[in-house]
Amino acid sequence: MADTLKNIRSKFVSSVSKTVIHQLLDDLLDDKILNDGEVEHIKDGTSMRAEKARSLIDMVRNKGDTASHILIKRLKEQDPMLSKNLGLDS
Repeated sequence: MADTLKNIRSKFVSSVSKTVIHQLLDDLLDDKILNDGEVEHIKDGTSMRAEKARSLIDMVRNKGDTASHILIKRLKEQDPMLSKNLGLDS
């Protein structure tokens, strides 16, 4: 699953909205994939949407396959159209 995130990284970064990023951060905090400090780092680290997206996908990808699987699952829930465009619907 971490490889899947690596393969979709650039398209995710260019396509995901700031709203979806924040929803994913909340979801991943609830799922205990990210901690408060990591969420705040992404939210407050930069105002640029693309940088937030890069930080999010890289942080989760580095946590391994289980974390990556949960991010993909949450992305499918939050933005089904983006998930489909990224090829994650299968």
